[in-house]
Amino acid sequence: MFKVVGKPFFCGDKPGAAQVMKLCNNLLAAATLVVSSEAIAMGVKAGLDPKLMCEVINVSSGRNSATQDKFPRAIIPRRFDFGFATGLSHKDVRLCVDEAEAMGIPMVVGSAVRQMLAVTSAKFGPESDFTSVARVVEEWAGVTIGEEA
Repeated sequence: MFKVVGKPFFCGDKPGAAQVMKLCNNLLAAATLVVSSEAIAMGVKAGLDPKLMCEVINVSSGRNSATQDKFPRAIIPRRFDFGFATGLSHKDVRLCVDEAEAMGIPMVVGSAVRQMLAVTSAKFGPESDFTSVARVVEEWAGVTIGEEA
């Protein structure tokens, strides 16, 4: 069954290791979405085309899953339907930050990502797609990323 859904990984013998791995991965996914939203909103405000921005970023050092998948599929076409709920992303990032703090590891950027997801959840609802975080950034920047621009 695991071969159908993905590749199995052994994360170690310590209980909870796979859970921590999941939280770390989901923090990174959310963080790249948030910071990419900010960067692309800035570019749009400066007159750049968001599709071109993604193309350039994706062959450059800033390449990430948001610019490769989420922007082209869900944000630029204005669908905001990538398939992961804002409430779930917020929960995962909150759990990650809480666990890191319990371990004595500060999560300054992770805390900012958690806050952005909290704002998105409050504005668009926990059932909204987590790509809706780009809509929050758009509103604050006074731009529209995508086909309405």
